[in-house]
This record gives sequence, C-alpha cells and structure tokens, in this order.
Amino acid sequence: MKKRMLSLLAATSIGVIGFGPAQAEEPVIIPIKRLSMEMAQQIAQAAVEACREEGVQVAATVIDRGGHPQAVLRDVLAMDLTLTISRQKAYTALSFNSPTSALEGRFEGAYAVPKIDGLVISAGGLPITAGGTILGGVGVSGAPSGEIDEKCARAGIDAVSADLEMSAF
Repeated sequence: MKKRMLSLLAATSIGVIGFGPAQAEEPVIIPIKRLSMEMAQQIAQAAVEACREEGVQVAATVIDRGGHPQAVLRDVLAMDLTLTISRQKAYTALSFNSPTSALEGRFEGAYAVPKIDGLVISAGGLPITAGGTILGGVGVSGAPSGEIDEKCARAGIDAVSADLEMSAF
C-alpha cells in the first residue's frame, strides 16, 4: 500500500512540476483492418473477367496491406512474366497509395525511386481503400496497354467497392 501511494505521489508531482499532464495509456494492441481472402479473390477474378471482355488474357494480383500476395490469378494464355509484373504494380500502388498511372513520369534521374527492386511505374496498379483506410493493392498485367490493365484493375475493385465501404466502419 505504501509503495502504491509513493508511485501515485510521484506520478502526480511529475504532472505538476512541468512534465505535462498524465496522459491516457496507449493501447498495447492496435486493430488493423484487412481484406478477407474471399474479398481478395473476388477482386482478382473480376479483374481477369474484365480483361477477358476486352479480349486479353492477364494476370491479376491482390496484395494485403503488408505487401504480401493474397490472391493471384493468371489466365490460361497470359505469359508467366505477367505474374511478377502484376504483383509489382500492386505493391507500387500500395506503397504510394496511388494509381501507378499517376506515377508515370514523376520520377527522374539515375537514382530515382523506380530503380528500387519491386516497384513498377506503369499503369495497371491501384490501391484498395475503404473508409479512408488502405487495405492493399491490385495489379494487372498482360494487356497490350497499361490503360487496359488499369481498367481491369478498376473493374476488380468496383466489383466489391460497396461491400468494402459498408464494412469499413
């Protein structure tokens, strides 16, 4: 009891003599919102289907907020290289919280950011957000242009956007 009184007295005096008011204790565990595996699969599937409607076969990768692949689909005739590029587009979109098309031409010079392994500054990657929180990224690769890749990535997100926004709160 005496020890507790001394601790309380010390804490109170610290607040009084200029170290500021005692602050509320910070949480030990912070809840982090994440995409479910099923939601990631729906995004990737809708992206691939949108590109099929455009007459192209692609790979679509959805990554979580840590940059780890959560859902990966490669259509039958999409080249193997599309797997790597789609992942890198998703990672770049997540890292900058920006469509990769908005990053094109933004970085110049020999030591510019795009020189870092794992980044691709080319249209086709979009961040996945809901309620102001970034949840991951989606990247599409394999179409004849980055604009089509990005259109398909957008279709993937649009397919689940209402569900994402409703569950964001």
